[in-house]
Order: sequence, then structure tokens, then C-alpha cells
Amino acid sequence: MDLGLAGQSVLVTGGSKGIGLAIAELFAEEGAGVAICARDGDAVGKVVTTLASKGVKAWGQGVDVADPVALKGWVDGAARELGGIDCVVCNVSALAVGDSPETWEKSFRTDMMHTVNAIAAAIPYLELSKSASIVIISSVSGFEVDFAAGSYGAIKGALIHYAKGLAHQLVGKGIRVNAVSPGNTYFEGGIWQNIENGSPDLFKTAMGLNPTGRMGTAQEVAYGVVMLASPLASRISGTNLIIDGALTKAV
Repeated sequence: MDLGLAGQSVLVTGGSKGIGLAIAELFAEEGAGVAICARDGDAVGKVVTTLASKGVKAWGQGVDVADPVALKGWVDGAARELGGIDCVVCNVSALAVGDSPETWEKSFRTDMMHTVNAIAAAIPYLELSKSASIVIISSVSGFEVDFAAGSYGAIKGALIHYAKGLAHQLVGKGIRVNAVSPGNTYFEGGIWQNIENGSPDLFKTAMGLNPTGRMGTAQEVAYGVVMLASPLASRISGTNLIIDGALTKAV
């Protein structure tokens, strides 16, 4: 199926590994130009080269998304390099699980405010798009209490609320907004691989909660994100797409 994304310009924060990388790669495979950012500038450069090899425009920078000035500079640079912005995917998370002042600060500045600031910087460009969309990556921890209750879960819950509110605020401008909430997602260098190596009992417990007998993949999450960004999803806005293999029980 042609998702109608060829020639579009997409921004993905945290696009150098894991879910963000899978999202960037799938957009490129659909023919969209892609701009990414991440803290590691060298890793960003390697991914940009890979994306460009697919025959699309690709650009990126090493950026601390918690720095609003640097983040806006990246958004403006991406719009300039790609010739506009049709979609923004806010994917970066500090993964700050806990209930300390430090985890709350990290979660708020990175997960919440990077999303708010990236979208604010992108809206003037999205308003010019004929098929504008925003996808905010949240988590199942944002609507169901689990081991990540505290700063991580609360801020992820706030992102779902923020996405719903933005969908109503921006509908008149032709900009769709959706959230995506992945369940346990396993990939090389990801949090669940780290937990598997460092806290095997927690990993075993988490794995046992998955009815499918496995955790999800970054590519499975990416499909949901790219589908929501497609012009074919023109009637979908204000939703929270759960990609968890029936892990959660919330209605």
C-alpha cells in the first residue's frame, strides 16, 4: 500500500537508535525526507548517511533536546534543509524512572518540555503543509500504573493529555495530533536489554506479563507511527494508539 508519504518532510527527535531510528528508517523507505537529532552527533551522522542511501533527503545534528534554543535551531535547520515540515515525531525520553527530585526534573525537561518546544518551533512550518501531523511518543506507563509509576509514568500521562488537547487546538489549522503508547519494546542498547543484563528478576517479571510471550520490536512501533502520519489517516486525530501486544488491561 502506498501511504502517500513520498516527498514529505519528517522530523524525528532521538532518531539515532531504537524506536526513533526505526521510525526514521521506515519514513525514508516510504520516500519521505527525514531529519533526526540525538545527543551523539557521530551516531546521527551515520544514520543520516544510511537514510540518504535510500534516495531521500536526510539531515541531522547532535542536539540536547532539553536545550530549547538548540532544539529550535535544529527544527529551523531541518525545515531549511528539507524544504518544509509535514510531520514531527517527538520521541526522546530521559527514561527517568523513580520518584526523586532528579528523576522528576529530567522527565519534565526532556520528555515533556522537549515535546512542547519542538512542536512550538514546528507549527509555523506545519501550517504550510497540506498534510500536517504530529506524533508524540508516550508509553503504556502513562495510563496504567506499573513499575515506572512516579516521574516517568506521570509525565508520559501528561503527554497523552497534551496530545489530546493539541488535537483540538490545531484542528482548525489542518494539523493532526496523535500519541503512540508502546508497551515493553526490546532493542539493542535499549532499556530492556539493560534491565535484562542488570536486573534479571525484573526482566523475567516483565517478560511474564506479555501475553505474546515476547516484547515488541522498534519496527512494530514504527509502523504505527508512520501509519498515523500518513495522509490516509486523515480522520485520525486526538487518539492514543496503544502498541503493546495486549499487555495492558485498561479500557
